Amino acid sequence: MKETYHIYVFRHGQTTYNRDKIFTGFKDAKLTSLGIKQAKIIAKKLKNKKIEVAFYTRLSRSKNTLKEVLKYHPECAKQIKDDRMIERSYGLIEGKTHDFIIKKYGKEQFDKWHRGFYDRPPKGESFEDVEKRVRVFMKDLFKFMKKNNIHNVAISASGNSIRLFRKIIEKASIQDTVKWFIPYDRVFEYSVKI
Repeated sequence: MKETYHIYVFRHGQTTYNRDKIFTGFKDAKLTSLGIKQAKIIAKKLKNKKIEVAFYTRLSRSKNTLKEVLKYHPECAKQIKDDRMIERSYGLIEGKTHDFIIKKYGKEQFDKWHRGFYDRPPKGESFEDVEKRVRVFMKDLFKFMKKNNIHNVAISASGNSIRLFRKIIEKASIQDTVKWFIPYDRVFEYSVKI
């Protein structure tokens, strides 16, 4: 018989790179004071939920956002680092401002690298690439929850990995997926029957 499992997915708070419109990718940009406030908003939204296990990535923005959330959750027995939910790699354009990329390569190329589904920045990932790793993560997550009887999981992730998580779980189109902005202070809550 299928049971219902709850997944709470949220983006880290704003970082210095987000604020300054810099391609972040795997660079470890720190939370701004606004980012910390946004993490606290997420924490309050999840305050009355049960969290048994939490997932985060190696990036401090993911860890530090989760830290705020878990202040309300002594019942969280385990925290698991999993980089399949890490931000999209922007390759050689990481650390460069949006303005710099537009000036150097033009607005059309910027748009392709920034929001094109199949377009990879030099030595970086496309959304299609990120979707592949997120899909494997989700498959393993569902197996893990069912096997260990874990009904409530929190995932502190990045905007672009959440974008693909949403695409898969909401069965969204590529057109919708590339248009979404993933807010810093919103929890995406899913009930899944497994």
